[in-house]
Amino acid sequence: MVLILNIILLVLFVVGAVWTMMTTRLLHSAVGLAFTSAVLTVLMFQLDSPLAAVFELSVCAGLVSAIFISTIMLTKRVTAEELIVQRKIRLASFWFLPIVVVAAAIVLSLIHIPVDFKLPEPPVENNVKNIMWNLRHLDLMGQIAILLTGVFGVVTLFKESKHD
Repeated sequence: MVLILNIILLVLFVVGAVWTMMTTRLLHSAVGLAFTSAVLTVLMFQLDSPLAAVFELSVCAGLVSAIFISTIMLTKRVTAEELIVQRKIRLASFWFLPIVVVAAAIVLSLIHIPVDFKLPEPPVENNVKNIMWNLRHLDLMGQIAILLTGVFGVVTLFKESKHD
């Protein structure tokens, strides 16, 4: 039952991420990001990473989404012609992503990953600093990657276009 739930969550995660990337409306993309982040939060709780899940929910689904939505409200609308050109550019730029995803799925399915792996026992000092720096290196790296992705999104949003 847990495996089915995890598969459903992973499918929702991928669908949300694809929708976030491929929608042409920025507001829909910001909402898709919040949805994807909320699903990732549930996945992190399922994987017994409550600290990373709480950070994900508060920072990414909450703060970053609020910043993006606020920024979107300050931008101007584009015409239908500009939208068509942007869509063609986006499709031309990201045509290879489905191939990369399928290749990664094939490679990951061929690698034997033990299903019943155990996390290390927490040390006697059970504070956040000790857990984040000594036990949850990958969670911390994931949070850094997510924050940098948000920064990259904001920089991209405010970047001047070359033809203006």
